[in-house]
Amino acid sequence: MREIVLDTETTGFDPEGGDRIVEIGGVELYNHVATGRTYHQYINPERDMPEDAFKVHGLGNEFLADKPKFAEIGQAFLDFVGDAKLIIHNASFDMKFLNAELKWMNLPLLPLDQAIDTLAIARKKFPGSPASLDALCRRFGINNDARTLHGALLDSEILAEVYLELIGGRQPDFALSTAQSVSATQVSENWRPVPRPEPLPPRLTEAEKVAHNEFIAQLGENPLWLRG
Repeated sequence: MREIVLDTETTGFDPEGGDRIVEIGGVELYNHVATGRTYHQYINPERDMPEDAFKVHGLGNEFLADKPKFAEIGQAFLDFVGDAKLIIHNASFDMKFLNAELKWMNLPLLPLDQAIDTLAIARKKFPGSPASLDALCRRFGINNDARTLHGALLDSEILAEVYLELIGGRQPDFALSTAQSVSATQVSENWRPVPRPEPLPPRLTEAEKVAHNEFIAQLGENPLWLRG
């Protein structure tokens, strides 16, 4: 099962009002285990950065001026995502922006049911409690000291840890490595128990054996333990 933990940074709140994506970050999971493969892209929004947005993520006009436009990276982004489930905190926000950018390029839109919203999961699991990414990090003891500003890749890496806790703990399927995860189907279909090449050594001491036999002798004739 392939999943992409995803986050975006934008110039504001409304793509239909002229706001654009300025950063995308993604972390790939396979069977809930990080593969080490990531996606990260800064994007020239082709407009000025509002001061309020700059205070959130620190991405200014000068820094983004030489970055590619979304039209230059949109297809590569879709190729990376493929049909993987998208794990997003407040998914409706990011999906709204991603699909607006894809629509302007005449590229296929991302189905809304391809996204899993960790904000909705957290609110259902902990009703009435704060459900921001920072609040969930505090709840699960996840170190987010590096998060002085919002950043798409850093937030994706943190969200990946939060997501695994929300669904039952880190590596909930007990996979030990990505390679083991890839071959899990084959293992489950073909594995059969086999006898040990050598029996395990006995753990009873001689004194314990003697004590056990003395106890059995006190149980009268033909005790259950001696019936074949």
